[in-house]
Amino acid sequence: MSKNYLKLQFYSYPRNQAFARDAVAAFCLELNPSLSDLSDVKTAVSEAVTNCTVHAYKDTCGMVTVECEIEEDKLHIKVSDRGTGIADIKKAIQPFYTSMPSDERSGMGFTIMQTFMDEFNVESVSGEGTVVYMSKSFKPEVENA
Repeated sequence: MSKNYLKLQFYSYPRNQAFARDAVAAFCLELNPSLSDLSDVKTAVSEAVTNCTVHAYKDTCGMVTVECEIEEDKLHIKVSDRGTGIADIKKAIQPFYTSMPSDERSGMGFTIMQTFMDEFNVESVSGEGTVVYMSKSFKPEVENA
């Protein structure tokens, strides 16, 4: 399979979360994902974009960039913003941690991304933005003989 690449840029409006999720899902169809794998990708992308909307650009609007690359049987996803950044990534990726408890946030976004994807990493600089890297392999299904 050949390489393929997609780049989306859009404002951090909540209404764009579904667009990003569906665009990435459509992009990875060439990998022939199962419905379960497709759901995992859509959920992880939705969580990453939601973080940009809710946390990176709280009470303001900024640009969100989603980049995807297909390499053999693997989908690489990069979601980035130029928002507030994360002061303590180790703390932020802990299950149930939320910087906004008054908004009844569950604090499970990063945990969901880690669970649904094969590879996951976050890089952030306070005041400069955050980048989330995720990858998922799509192995061809082996038929039973």
